[in-house]
Amino acid sequence: DEEEDYMSDLFIKQDVRPGLPMVRRMKEAIQKEEKQKEANEKNRQKSLKEEEKERRDLVLKSALGHENKGFALLQKMGYKSGQALGKSGEGIVEPIPLNIKTGRSGLGHEELKKRKAEEKLENYRQKLHMKKQANEQAADQFRVRFKNKQEERKMEGDLRKSQRACQQLDTQKDIDVPKETWYWLEPEEEDKKDEEDKEDECTSSDLSVSEKLHILTAYLREEHFYCIWCGTTYEDSEDLLSNCPGDSAADHD
Repeated sequence: DEEEDYMSDLFIKQDVRPGLPMVRRMKEAIQKEEKQKEANEKNRQKSLKEEEKERRDLVLKSALGHENKGFALLQKMGYKSGQALGKSGEGIVEPIPLNIKTGRSGLGHEELKKRKAEEKLENYRQKLHMKKQANEQAADQFRVRFKNKQEERKMEGDLRKSQRACQQLDTQKDIDVPKETWYWLEPEEEDKKDEEDKEDECTSSDLSVSEKLHILTAYLREEHFYCIWCGTTYEDSEDLLSNCPGDSAADHD
């Protein structure tokens, strides 16, 4: 063989990009593998079930011929191919499809599987519904707790306001000692309190904030004709009843 001429046009026109031989070899390997698979598929011996299925499909796809005795009797009675059954032609056109059972399970196995799947789906739906109800209930409880907490904070603010007003109005009437210790705001003291103060605290702590607020506002209205929500001291009880909306915060909203 003659040596290649490296200066010829044939050698210059060759594609010498790096990595190209590797790509070409990979494509050839893939094509070879696909051809081998096709050859194996052709040479593979089909199983008995596959052969039965092919024969069955072939027969079902082909129309009945004159050699079929049943079809011949129908033709003698006036039936034509593609015509619906029945005297008035309201019957079926296509034959009843075959439902061939190929598995080894019992006759009711499919129905049992279907029923179990429906039960499983229903249980899943019930769980979702219960979870949704639980989330809604938790959200409602949170809203109620938040509302109660807001109302409690508002009542605590109204109580402190009432205590300040009570102390101021009592002082104006030269009352040096409150009717109850909690009627006035307690001053901040560093010394320890006496035993009597502790007993008074225990007695007053038995009352809730709402109960204290109700008692103290009633005292302010009766004793000083004062309403904390109106922020007004009225001349007398008649003036208070006629001009004040009520004895609670809700009446003043």
